Amino acid sequence: MAFHFPLRTQSIGSSAYYAERIKEEPHPQTNNKNAQTTVTLMYQTNIVGYCRNVKILWCKNLMNHSLSILVNSTQGNFQYSCKIDLKPWHFWSKKGYKSFEVEGSQVDVYWDLRSAKFTCGPEPVSDYYVALVADEEVVLLLGDYKKKAYKRTKARPALVQPFLIYKKENVFAKKSFATRARFDEKSKEHEIVVESSMTGIKEPEMWISMDGVVLIHVKNLQWKFRGNQTVLVDKQPVQVMWDVHDWMFSSLGTGHGMFIFKPVAADAESDKEGSSQEGDSDAGSKYYSTLSAATASEFSLFLCAWKIE
Repeated sequence: MAFHFPLRTQSIGSSAYYAERIKEEPHPQTNNKNAQTTVTLMYQTNIVGYCRNVKILWCKNLMNHSLSILVNSTQGNFQYSCKIDLKPWHFWSKKGYKSFEVEGSQVDVYWDLRSAKFTCGPEPVSDYYVALVADEEVVLLLGDYKKKAYKRTKARPALVQPFLIYKKENVFAKKSFATRARFDEKSKEHEIVVESSMTGIKEPEMWISMDGVVLIHVKNLQWKFRGNQTVLVDKQPVQVMWDVHDWMFSSLGTGHGMFIFKPVAADAESDKEGSSQEGDSDAGSKYYSTLSAATASEFSLFLCAWKIE
């Protein structure tokens, strides 16, 4: 089988690519009753003979819970999609099968979420599968029920393994925001927590921790609302960038903070210069330019945290 890589596809490592794709996400409602939590995952895999991007979008609010799968064309825009409504009162909707076409070829989606376990977000954490099948290959497989997925689809594993480009999550809370991410396919999943203190006798502060260990402590947050710092996670340097300007200066319930977690190539670490915006930390970490490390690794985690009343 021949695999094609369209020349017009944008570089997945460029900052312009990320900016363009993130703008396509649905804008969350900041009203507490209508707040919609979303998790977006962007994969690159081979579908119908071409290397394509596949966007997985989990959405949930008080009334609806859905999964959308979008596949881009050879020109790079997302033209092909399949939406699954996971209605909590319809047990049958948690297992099913759908088909859609990608440039004239059939693509099948199989899912089983009957036993899926969730935390506070719309994306399941275990006991499920979602399989995307094209040309009798499982071109993308989500979840830990892999054997069940292959048995049901009767399809072989893909010759070209997909890889995760980025993950973006919208979360809502008052003072503490949490998510989970794996920075490398071979490493374990990490729990990431962002906490802040905006009132009291002390100046505003912010803490960013992984697996219960505080890695970044920013004091005087009203002056250091933007910054970046590199920390070690499983001996791997990870650059953490934050922008909480809207937390500090927008009216309550309308502002959000943006956090980016991006692995940094070890050989590129020594070439970076100090950043002009620095957060306070007990450890003597280096601060790197946000743009200079943008192409060091393929994966990035984006956490968009919305404060609610």
